Amino acid sequence: MTDTPLQKPGLANWLRVIALSVIWGGSFMGVKLALAGFGPLSIAAIRIALAAIALFLIARSMGLALPRSRRVWAHAIGMGFFSNALPFALLSWGQLHVASGFAGITMAAVPLFTLLLAHRLIPGEQMTVWKLLGLGFGIAGVVVLIGPRALASSGADVENLARLACVASTLCYAIGAIITRRCPPVPLVAFSTAALIAASVMMLPLAWAIEGTPDLAAATPSALLALLYLGLGPTALATLLLVKVITTAGPTFLTLSNYQVPLWSVLFGTIFLHEKLPPSFFAALGLILAGLALSNIRRKA
Repeated sequence: MTDTPLQKPGLANWLRVIALSVIWGGSFMGVKLALAGFGPLSIAAIRIALAAIALFLIARSMGLALPRSRRVWAHAIGMGFFSNALPFALLSWGQLHVASGFAGITMAAVPLFTLLLAHRLIPGEQMTVWKLLGLGFGIAGVVVLIGPRALASSGADVENLARLACVASTLCYAIGAIITRRCPPVPLVAFSTAALIAASVMMLPLAWAIEGTPDLAAATPSALLALLYLGLGPTALATLLLVKVITTAGPTFLTLSNYQVPLWSVLFGTIFLHEKLPPSFFAALGLILAGLALSNIRRKA
């Protein structure tokens, strides 16, 4: 993949980024429903395993074998660890001890970490004024949307450590994107399958050791359907989309989805869970759209 030069994003990659934002935005609602029947680590482990099975079946139907190169497997294991296993575990634990909304604000740090790492490690991804301006508007939009309540104390004894875990998860996502971009050329589905298999091997024993065997029979139908959605949508399909965007338009362009995810999350909560639309929504929308527009300008420059 490092042999593939970065392209101008183009309409296809913009559509992929928007699709990722919608899919990931719906994952918050899915996790909320799945928590009615499963522990947070079990949700992370099962959704990764479901995604791995789905992509393995797709790969076989396409006549694709898993990678044989040790170097490719090293990158796949790195992506599985940093893009799935470790951040899922950190966020699952962290969100038990931090105030609501804090994790949403920390997700806006993903573009910052990615920009800093890509500047050093990815050719053609150097830092520019336009990138910084787009980043600033995007982060401002997320902060306005979620509001100061995200910074309120939850009262938990380990709150500071939990906040650090949430921030660390955003660094994990940035590292995972860089590892994916630096992988040698390999078929998209084969690499994505290998990464999810690696993440499954990491997460399933951890979830079983901490939370025990999940009781599928006792779970509600809505929890089971939510878990199925999390595995097939925000994990399986999203992995294919993000790998495609990273390998063609670069990891920095992928992070434009991070600003949009909270917007979709709020909209889905309003429409399907009857939550109140925050009055700051449209102001946040304007800032985020401005950030996306600035990013598009600097890509054409």
